[in-house]
Amino acid sequence: MENNEINRTRLPKKSFLHKWKRQNRPLRVAFLIVALTFVISLAFFTISILKLASIETFIRVLILIVLYVHLIILLLGGTVLLFTKRNKMFVGLLVISSIFALGMDVASFYIDKTYAIIDGAQKKYVDYTSVMISMSETDSYKKIGIISAKDHPTGYIIPQEMIKENKIDGKLIEYDDYISMISDLYDGEIDALFIADGYVTSYNSYEKFANLQTETKVIYTKTKKMENVDNISYSTKNLTEPFTILLMGVDSTGDNISASSSFNGDSLMMITFNPKTLNATVFSIPRDTYVPIACADKRENKINASAYGGATCVVNTIENLTGIKIDYYAKVNFTGVVKLVDDMGGIEVDVPLDFCEQDSDRRFGEHLICLKKGPQRLNGEQALALARHRKTLPLGDFQRVQNQQLVVEGMVKELKNIGSVDEFYKILDDVVDNIDTNMTTPQILSLYNVGKNVLLGAINKNASLSIEKTYLTGYDLTMYMDSMRSYIYTFQYYKQSLEEIVDLMKANLEIEKPKLIKTFSFDAEENYEKRIAGKTYYNEPRRELMPNLLGLTGKEVENWALDRGIELEIVTQSSNQPDGIVLSQSEHAGKLVDTIDHLKIVVSEFDGTTNAPDDEDDNENDEKVLIPDFTGMTIQEFNKWKNNLKGANLITEMLELTPEDILTLEGTELKKDTIYKQSSPKGTELSSISTLKVYYYNEES
Repeated sequence: MENNEINRTRLPKKSFLHKWKRQNRPLRVAFLIVALTFVISLAFFTISILKLASIETFIRVLILIVLYVHLIILLLGGTVLLFTKRNKMFVGLLVISSIFALGMDVASFYIDKTYAIIDGAQKKYVDYTSVMISMSETDSYKKIGIISAKDHPTGYIIPQEMIKENKIDGKLIEYDDYISMISDLYDGEIDALFIADGYVTSYNSYEKFANLQTETKVIYTKTKKMENVDNISYSTKNLTEPFTILLMGVDSTGDNISASSSFNGDSLMMITFNPKTLNATVFSIPRDTYVPIACADKRENKINASAYGGATCVVNTIENLTGIKIDYYAKVNFTGVVKLVDDMGGIEVDVPLDFCEQDSDRRFGEHLICLKKGPQRLNGEQALALARHRKTLPLGDFQRVQNQQLVVEGMVKELKNIGSVDEFYKILDDVVDNIDTNMTTPQILSLYNVGKNVLLGAINKNASLSIEKTYLTGYDLTMYMDSMRSYIYTFQYYKQSLEEIVDLMKANLEIEKPKLIKTFSFDAEENYEKRIAGKTYYNEPRRELMPNLLGLTGKEVENWALDRGIELEIVTQSSNQPDGIVLSQSEHAGKLVDTIDHLKIVVSEFDGTTNAPDDEDDNENDEKVLIPDFTGMTIQEFNKWKNNLKGANLITEMLELTPEDILTLEGTELKKDTIYKQSSPKGTELSSISTLKVYYYNEES
């Protein structure tokens, strides 16, 4: 009885094997090969397609269901067809299954390729380079500046290794920021300092440091691959809901971001995007905007100074400024714009004015990029020239950021014209090579839904991508900054202008409801232009600067300080001046009054003597110092002249010759770091001007 049961259970197996062995051998081998190939292809395809989180979930699931059902049909149906000798249907099933397997292999290849490329957008490890610089090369450096933050790669970590490797024995002086440290180097307070290798790009926009490249020497250099300190996730949301992204320009000399490129914060663009309405707002922040810097104890400085603290510092600074959370950031290499625009076949832009600019390698002469005003199609070099150009613009940096918006808008609109897989991957490679972002790969992939909505909107013509530009207004203010011990130019924004821009961004993010415009005028004879948020010049009070109190009476200063809530300390000093005349003040003239809590002044106590006649003659001679002809003078010679001025209240600016300036000097043999133009002519009395600008030739290979 038991043997019969065992035989019954073994009978089907024997029957199946027996039938299998009786089938046509080539067909059996083909069946096994196709089935195995299909299973392997399906396994890899399943892994690949599951990576595409949030992209067409229903379609992906449906495709997998169809393929797994086909696998069952292949295994069961193929066996039945093989056993029942239906060879034509059997071969047809194998052919269809092979086509499916090949399709899955091709799809897996492109999905994995795309995923790998996009995954490279988030630079997890980067090459940090630190340099030790000095104003002169000697055998001994007694005092050396270093950043105090122990976790700063180029300011502290790598310098400590450089000190050990090169046996540097100077005394280390710690600083909270680079600006104060470089200023002390210029003033001779320290002999050298450690800084990131891109320091020239980061700080030569300050007038005092305009000639960093020529006035400093690199003593030691060290590069080390480290974990990207800026790779911090600020948001977990996918890009299917309203989000913000901060674009930060990196003006490198290479055509990709292969290392931790220093950036000077000159190009900061905050974008909000609403995937539901396909509406975007673009807020370009002028580089000289004076704001509290998040990583400097919220001390105020120009916003480009926040770049010293990396992307995290810039993000936190702008969040504090706007009150809006920034979800993502992306560092964008401007030089990479050349390849990207060329890969797109150019972009359509309405160029606002005639201008000439250096090429991507910063070369003059035959390499100049010159554009005429008007609508046209720009190639990569031309687009970069438009994004970079500033010197001849009537509104300077304000107009440059508007031009950068034109370039970005042109590139976004051109994306819909991608016509082939090869073109897509070429553009994708260029984009990833030239950005560094904190967005995860799944978050980047969710951009697919945004792109799909844009394309569908364009096809249906019922909806399209809308970009709302903004314009931050304010006023110019040149002030004295303690950390630099010199005057700097700043842009003081109007609070109401910023509020208007912030309201627009919050409405686009659906944080607040849009505010209605209560007044509106219309003239049928005038062309209607869409209102740009923030572009109103408000009648807000200007920030007050500390005056020169010398010569005033102590009583006058006392009343002035009382009106402003400043604590006043008065000290008397014996003098030949009448009683109560202010002889000195603790706070430098030109400093912001609202940053001063305490003021100390020294007032005279008459000692019965009078001024000597010789002193009066000297004062008269001092007032009659004349401006010389600086043409042909080197930068070093000009600095020597400037440093020999005694007591002159003069702001000097050293600027590069513009391409237009160089064209006017045709026939002149131009020499590197030599002055060829000045704002005040020879013979001008020094006492009659407050600012002197000189322009020098900066030859670039």
